Amino acid sequence: MAERHRAAYRALRDDVELVAAADVDEARAVAFCAATEHAKPYRDLETLLAEQEPDLVSVCTPPGLHVEQTKMALERGAWVWCEKPPCRSLAEYDEVVAAERDGGPYVSFVYQQRSGAAAAHFRNLLAMGKLGRPLVAHCQTTWYRDAGYYAVPWRGRWATEGGGPAMGHGIHQMDLLLHLLAGDGKQAGEWAEVQAMSARLVHDVETEDVSTALVRFESGALATVVNSVLSPDEVSRIRIDCELATVELTHLYGYVAENWRYTLAPHNAQVETAPVRDFGSSHTAALKPVLDAYRARRRPPCGGADGRRVLEFVAALYKAAFTGQRVRRGEIRPGDAFYRSMAGVDAA
Repeated sequence: MAERHRAAYRALRDDVELVAAADVDEARAVAFCAATEHAKPYRDLETLLAEQEPDLVSVCTPPGLHVEQTKMALERGAWVWCEKPPCRSLAEYDEVVAAERDGGPYVSFVYQQRSGAAAAHFRNLLAMGKLGRPLVAHCQTTWYRDAGYYAVPWRGRWATEGGGPAMGHGIHQMDLLLHLLAGDGKQAGEWAEVQAMSARLVHDVETEDVSTALVRFESGALATVVNSVLSPDEVSRIRIDCELATVELTHLYGYVAENWRYTLAPHNAQVETAPVRDFGSSHTAALKPVLDAYRARRRPPCGGADGRRVLEFVAALYKAAFTGQRVRRGEIRPGDAFYRSMAGVDAA
């Protein structure tokens, strides 16, 4: 992830300068900085913040460290661009947001699948009524991870990763689905309730390795969600059936406009299905609005309530799977075990 962040900074080199990097593995920090123009390596974030006083900090560490490191940067006055998942629970998310200040510093989380031009184009078509109402949707993240992947000590554990593929893999596609459908008027609105199942079928881990969910949106639209790390034929897919068109996005880790397929209803007028200017989903595309928000001293996208939406959905998915109950948006609040941990227990 740090390499992807560095590539994004390099692509926007006219706006940013990479000044330092920290890693507990000193050799890795030195090697990372050697590939930059003059960044200085550090063994810990606290020393880096004290000496460099950066404007923006990328957090590319395991999820269990996100809260501590993000709060440390915010307290030093630095904005934060933090990798997914944001943290391990809604309680941790609210703790981070509470450390922000009006006008900044703010934290933005990396949901880069929102960033492609084709996603914005779909939202525009939907808002203008050219696709009709969303009715049925499917969100699929079916990837493959072997035992070697879970040999990394922090993976597959509630206390350090915060969850399984729903948390660490499918969160990108689920965030994109919720982003595409959120809004008033012609959109489906926010998700309203979820029913779910999860299982640990292959891997010797604490968390699940597959989950499925049924979702109802405020408009009444329905969706299915599948997250898996058991699938040799890897794919990321979103399909949305609207009144006037079916729209399908099929890719793996990123997309461009040609990965989107529009099938118009026979009676639908011709719709321009490609954005005027295409750019793919990427860390670079996701970073630019963060920098724009920094200059304007306003909250960036994928932070605050906007960044919390998908994390609340994931918490509801886990609660529904573990309790067998239907879970409604807004019901997981302080005092609820699933507010403190995606497993419904203290993440200690």
